[in-house]
Order: sequence, then C-alpha cells, then structure tokens
Amino acid sequence: MPASREDLFAFLSASGIAVSTRDHPAVFTVAESTRIHDEIPGGHTKNLFLKDKKGAIFLVVALHDAQIDLKTIHQKIGAQGRVSFGKPDLLMEVLGVEPGSVTPFALINDRQGQRVTAVFDAAMMEVDPLNFHPLENTATTTVASEGLIAFARACGHEPLVVAVSGT
Repeated sequence: MPASREDLFAFLSASGIAVSTRDHPAVFTVAESTRIHDEIPGGHTKNLFLKDKKGAIFLVVALHDAQIDLKTIHQKIGAQGRVSFGKPDLLMEVLGVEPGSVTPFALINDRQGQRVTAVFDAAMMEVDPLNFHPLENTATTTVASEGLIAFARACGHEPLVVAVSGT
C-alpha cells in the first residue's frame, strides 16, 4: 500500500524536514497549476516519469517552465538509449501515485526496491523554496531545496543534480 499524505508528513517530521502545505483544487497539468503560482511563493515544478530502453526508471524534476529535450536527456542522466514516458501502471507500482500527482515526495514509496533514479535539475536546485504535490494533486507542499535533498537521502536515494534543462 503506498504512503498517504499523512504518512509523508509524519516521515518528513521524523526526518526533521520542515515543510508547509496549502490545499487547493485539484490540478493535473503544469498549465492548470499556473493559477496557484502567484498564491504560493517559490519555484513551481514539473516531474517527468521516464524509462529507458533497458527498463531503468528515472524521475526528472525541474522548474515548471524548464525546456527539456527528451531526445538528448538520456546522455545527461545515464540512461541506456533514449527515454520514453513510463506508463501509469508502472508509475503506480513504483512510486504509488497517479498521473497528475507525480512528485519527488513519491520516493517515499521506493524505499525498498530503489528502482527509481531521482534527477533534480541543477537550475531548479538554485531556487529556494520549492513546491511539490504531497502525493496528491489537491495540495502543494513547500520545502527548502536542502530539505528536498535530505528527503531523497532519507528515502535511500542519492539524487543526481545535473543540468537537464536548456537555457
């Protein structure tokens, strides 16, 4: 059973990672989320659930307006050949979330298998604070960039911080 929003908040608290959360109507796309950007300070983000030709899985996290070339990203993240979007059933199996709710906080659901490589765009990591869904798309949780790294590590992931977005 995937972690709930309450499980996530308990884990963050137990890990000493400060966050704040604001509830809002459900948003399913980056375009839909722009209406809340002015209401919640910090970097707003997008999350790409990708897999390569050999089945390796990547969660690429970048600022919402970052330009990412899916034809060349494999060279930057260590994928074997070009990447494609992972299917919803694989997303649920590995990260325990539905499309539209993808978030680096879903790494809490990959603590045993370590199947996902977390990739945080270097440009995003220069912004503080950062905003993500807390496992559901009806809220936004704000965390410091260092808190995001600490969270990933607490889940057993050493995130790759690389420049995946274009300039």
